[in-house]
Amino acid sequence: MTNTTALKSGRATTEIYENVPDPFCGMLSDDLVVERTDKGLKILKHGDEVSRAGFERKLPKASPAIKGKPVELSQAIAEATRLIGKAALPLYGGLATDVEGMRAVLALAEASGGIVDHALSEALYRNLKILQTTGWTTSTLTETRNRADLIVIAGSDIARFNPRFFERIASPPDSMFDVTAKKRTIVFIGKGLDRALAKDSRIGEVVTLPCKLEDAGEVVGALRARLRGFRIKSRKIAGASLADIDALAERCRQAKYGVVVWAPPSLDYPHAEFAIDQFAGLVKDLNQTTRFAGLSLGGGEGITTAGAVCSWQSGYPLRVSFLSGAPDYDPYRYAIRRMLADSEGDALVWTASFSPNLAPPKTKLPTIVLGTPGLKLAHTPAVFIPVGTPGVDHAGRLLRVDNVVSLPLKDLGRAALPRAADILAAIEAAL
Repeated sequence: MTNTTALKSGRATTEIYENVPDPFCGMLSDDLVVERTDKGLKILKHGDEVSRAGFERKLPKASPAIKGKPVELSQAIAEATRLIGKAALPLYGGLATDVEGMRAVLALAEASGGIVDHALSEALYRNLKILQTTGWTTSTLTETRNRADLIVIAGSDIARFNPRFFERIASPPDSMFDVTAKKRTIVFIGKGLDRALAKDSRIGEVVTLPCKLEDAGEVVGALRARLRGFRIKSRKIAGASLADIDALAERCRQAKYGVVVWAPPSLDYPHAEFAIDQFAGLVKDLNQTTRFAGLSLGGGEGITTAGAVCSWQSGYPLRVSFLSGAPDYDPYRYAIRRMLADSEGDALVWTASFSPNLAPPKTKLPTIVLGTPGLKLAHTPAVFIPVGTPGVDHAGRLLRVDNVVSLPLKDLGRAALPRAADILAAIEAAL
C-alpha cells in the first residue's frame, strides 16, 4: 500500500493497494492494483468486467430504516431483534457474506431456531447431488494452471462467471512444471460459449464440439462410450459429429493431466445434475489409464464460503434447520425459495453484502435485510440495515471456488459501513 497524498481524518485521501483479492469473483484473483481517491475506487491493473462493476460501483447514500423510514442503527437492530424473537420459524437467506458473517448467521439461526440457505444454492446442489451419491475426483485452480495439458470446458460459459480463468489458469505466462500454454489444448463442448478469452496466442489449440449447452452431458456420455470401445450407429450425437467425439477421445487418452471444467450456475436447466454426473464419470473412467480431474467454477456471492462454513459448524451443507435445537438437514424441506413459495416460515432475514442484484424474493413475511447500499429491492423491507462489502469496506475472509484456500481480504476504506457479522452478533446478543 502506498500513500500518495497527505492524511485526512487519519487516512490518506489517496492510496494505492497492491495484491488485492477480488471478492466479487469465486476465483478470488489476488493480484489487483486498486486506487482509492475521494471519488471512490478504481482498478489500475488486472481488472475485468466483474471486478470493475464491484469495486468501482458508486454507493448511494443509505441509512438504517424501519419500513422505509430512516432510524438510528440501534433502533433498527432492536426492531430486527423483536421480529426474529417473535418468529416461530425465521428463515436466513441470501448469505452473501464472508466467513465471519456466515459464522454469525449460524449462531443467530441456532439461537432463534431458524433455517439457513444461500440464495444461489440451487446451482450448488447440482454439484452436491453427485458428490453425495457417487463422489468425484477434483483438481484445484493451481494444479490446473501448473499441470493440465488438456482442458475440457463442458457446457459452461466460463468467461461469464470467471472472466480471468483463461488469463490466470488456462494461458498463464509460466507454470511450475513446464506445462506451457503452447502445449495445452482447450476443448469447448457446447456452441455459443464465449471463446474470445481463449484465443490467446500462447494456447496451443482451441477445439469446439458444437451442441446445445443442455446436451453437453449427452455428448460426454457418448465420449465415455467410445473410450470404452462401444459402437455408436449415429454419426451425430446432439449436434456433435462422431468423428469429433472420437478425436476428443484420443486426445483424452494421450493427455498426461486432463481437467474437465464446468460451472453449475451455467447449467441452468432441469436435472442438470445428470450432466455433472457424466462429467464426473468421465474423470473416473480416464483415471484408469491416465490422470484426469474435475474442476467446478462459479462461486460468486460468497456461495462457496457459506457452504463450507455451514459444513464446519453443523456437519451438513446448506439447507439446515435449527428448529429442534440441533442441526437437521433436508435439501428439499429446507430450501428457502421453495418454503417462501409454499408460505412456510414467518420471518426472512436476508444478507447481501456484495452485489446490488441479490435482492430477496417477494414475500409477505416481515423481511429484515442486511444489504449493500443500492440493493435493488422489489419491496420495502420491515428493516433495512446497510452493511459493508468484505474486501472493500472492511477486512474479512472468503473461500476460493475450489474449496481449498481461504484468502484474507483487505479493507480499502471505501465506506464506513458496519460488518454484517457485527450486526448479526448484536441481534443475537439482544435476543
